[in-house]
Amino acid sequence: MAQQLRKEETLEMRKRFIGQSCRLFYSDDPVKIVKARGQYLFDENGKRYLDCISNVHHVGHCHPSITAAAAAQMDLLNTNARFLHDNIVLYADRLAATLPEKLCVFYFVNSGSEANDLALRLAQQYTQHDDVIVLDQYVRSAGGVFVADEVQTGFGRVGSHFWAFQLQGESFCPDIVTMGKPMGNGHPLACVATTVEIAEAFTANGVEYFNTFGGNPVSCAIGLAVLDVIENDDLRGNAIRRRGTVCGSRAGYRQGAEDSGHSHSSTLKEEDNICVSTDGPWESVVKFKPPMCFSMEDAELVVQCIDRILTGQLPTAMTPGATLGVRLHDRTPYGSGDTERSM
Repeated sequence: MAQQLRKEETLEMRKRFIGQSCRLFYSDDPVKIVKARGQYLFDENGKRYLDCISNVHHVGHCHPSITAAAAAQMDLLNTNARFLHDNIVLYADRLAATLPEKLCVFYFVNSGSEANDLALRLAQQYTQHDDVIVLDQYVRSAGGVFVADEVQTGFGRVGSHFWAFQLQGESFCPDIVTMGKPMGNGHPLACVATTVEIAEAFTANGVEYFNTFGGNPVSCAIGLAVLDVIENDDLRGNAIRRRGTVCGSRAGYRQGAEDSGHSHSSTLKEEDNICVSTDGPWESVVKFKPPMCFSMEDAELVVQCIDRILTGQLPTAMTPGATLGVRLHDRTPYGSGDTERSM
């Protein structure tokens, strides 16, 4: 295990070595996370936070099935993606089963940003045009292709469907789909799915596409395990309403507003041990993107705390992580182990 520094040392070294444009959550007072499990994060002092940020850790932090699959494959083989191995084709086959039939060609990469970059390259090569518009109307009639970005919303997060674009109806099918964040449950894994026609046009330029780590054995083993957990644990069934566990709440409407999203997120962290993120102009939107193992008790706690903030009530003496008579720290993610064991 790597050396563990004091928080002050970590911050000082980060200022020295890491580019300042690489921002942290809660930049005024960053949370230093040293352990996580399920929907919970633990800082260097053992304080536990309810995670409403990490949609990357789609099925929960350190899920035993995911970590076991990663360790087993790493112990057996992990190599350059140009060697022939089973995992990449088995994983592509599983993904294809979740998508419309014509989306049957896959390019594996390492992040959603890579996937979106590659999607643009595919579209530009196929159409022989460079323009990009963020509208669906008339795109295809003008010779364009439709790219659906599922990097944040894919893999069942919307509840009723595996992909958010499927909310548009059964007849709707994009030409390219990008996927990332939740795909590897914290491991770098992403993909572009497209049609045979677009893939053939991309090949016709005579330039080989190669990604050293895209689709490597360990990444694909993890991806397969994530799909298994989503299915076996029926995580999509956690959605009460069809849009599932992704939403944003507008807080402040002007720069520097006291009721801004930034202010609310700081209050939730300091008073309630709940981590949320912010976005939009002046950080005016509070975003909720918890792991899909988020429970009804977790949701009730968040709603109760948000209601208290918006109505100006003082914090209660309630233990963070408890609501409606349910003490969340008595619940153990995945049904085994002690989430608050000493580090």
